[in-house]
Amino acid sequence: MNRRVFPCRQGASVTRTFVSRLRGAAFIAMIGLFAALAASPAHADQCDDIAKQLASQIDGLKVNFKAANVVYLSHPATRELSLGCRGKNYSIELFAKGDRKPKPEFYQLVSSAAAIIFTVPKDDTTTGATRCLKRMGILRGDKVSMRFRRLNMECTRSKTEASIAITRGKDE
Repeated sequence: MNRRVFPCRQGASVTRTFVSRLRGAAFIAMIGLFAALAASPAHADQCDDIAKQLASQIDGLKVNFKAANVVYLSHPATRELSLGCRGKNYSIELFAKGDRKPKPEFYQLVSSAAAIIFTVPKDDTTTGATRCLKRMGILRGDKVSMRFRRLNMECTRSKTEASIAITRGKDE
């Protein structure tokens, strides 16, 4: 390939001057971008923020650890408690597992946490969680799915424990 090179005043070619200026500009742009990214504060995940808010507003609730998109929590009224973020069909999920016949403390914890997470009145979450957990039995079986106030609730039970998963769809 035959390139035409035009001489400049000082003896350097136009092609070399242009390439060296282009490299210098790209280098300065990369340094500027790196400085801008390094100076910006780290942004915490929405799930972490909600977990910290739950821990500060509910007595006895502690944040244990985070694995993938799930924050594991602990509370004396539950056997297992977790907060999941960004699943395939939901934007956020609260999962709680307790005794087969849940105590009033379990209902209060689930309703308080759901009210904070989904920004729904606590009375509505109490009503929905209570209905879902109490519907399980001989007539409806050990797995009940229902929708209450734009929240999807799925309650299951085994011989020793009962659980509830409260989710809100991605499109809501």
